Amino acid sequence: MFTHSSSRRRLAALATGATLLVGAAGIATAATASATPRPAPAKVVKLTQSQAEAQLRAAGIKWWSPGHCSKRSSFQCTSFEQINKSTVQGIIAFKKASKCAITITGGTETGHATSKYSHYNGYKLDISPSSCLSAYIKGKFHYIGQRSDGYPQWKAPSGNLYCNEGNHWDITYFKAAP
Repeated sequence: MFTHSSSRRRLAALATGATLLVGAAGIATAATASATPRPAPAKVVKLTQSQAEAQLRAAGIKWWSPGHCSKRSSFQCTSFEQINKSTVQGIIAFKKASKCAITITGGTETGHATSKYSHYNGYKLDISPSSCLSAYIKGKFHYIGQRSDGYPQWKAPSGNLYCNEGNHWDITYFKAAP
């Protein structure tokens, strides 16, 4: 038989994810669920231009802009405004792993194709090609075929994508790893 206090404890247990079990004698007990709760999705952290520049500079990564500017609204600039923190961490990790010099030529400025995982949304960077970078990408990552626009692409174990667009590498960072 339930007492008022035992019913309250069972209701509290149910509210925290427990399951109410009724035994052969008709006595109800609370058992906690064995399933592990799923973690909340990671929040995307955005950086300012100066925050991104400071991190890139400290890592020895250079950037170049045809217009010698960082204005996000100009396609002639190379902007890092509103870039994902994980994208900056990804290019820094890539530089450390590859031991190659890196020059960024495209960031979050307008003028790139739009999608969820776009330059403007902070997921992509363009970098100048070099024999060091090409050898590292082609030697360490898995070739996955041509992108829908015909450019060849490689996938890192992290899931990040490296696409050779001829005059630059287009990199999509889903994670902070290279």
